[in-house]
Amino acid sequence: MAELERKWYVIKSVTGTEKKVKQNIESEVALSSLKDSVFEVLIPTEKVFHSTKSGKKVVKERNYFPSYIFVEAIMTQEVCAKLLEVPGVLGFVGCKRKSDPPVALRKDEVSRLLGKVDELSTQDEFLLQPYIVGEEVKVIDGPFNTFNGIIEEIDTEKKKLKITVKIFGRKTPLELGFMQVEKI
Repeated sequence: MAELERKWYVIKSVTGTEKKVKQNIESEVALSSLKDSVFEVLIPTEKVFHSTKSGKKVVKERNYFPSYIFVEAIMTQEVCAKLLEVPGVLGFVGCKRKSDPPVALRKDEVSRLLGKVDELSTQDEFLLQPYIVGEEVKVIDGPFNTFNGIIEEIDTEKKKLKITVKIFGRKTPLELGFMQVEKI
């Protein structure tokens, strides 16, 4: 019999329950004989800003692949059966029936996935609702607080906006951060 390898598999769960399913998988691994077969359970997330109705900007974590949990394991029939029994697990991606053997990700897919996870973990938060050139915004921070202006340029790398506000009847250019303005 050929030696079994560690490979990455994708588990489908109900959207919104990914963290709970991950905890269930990890506790099942800790309590059973799966410690030597399941190595990592991963949910890629990204940090995003969103504005509340009061105009406050809040950082939230959002799943990069909703409904999917990535598991690195040596997939035997026992491991497969135990993972499918975990509450919240709908099945493996690539299988039409629960009785089908799980399909592992290809090496190039794994490299791309792990590269994206690293990129997301080192990346700063980004704005969920990006701004548009020509859009009117209200300054909410700094000496020009409460002034309205029009976006002239957007620098997404630096997370800065160049806007024009009218001060004493004259157009004045300002450079502000994404967090210093809000949409009107």
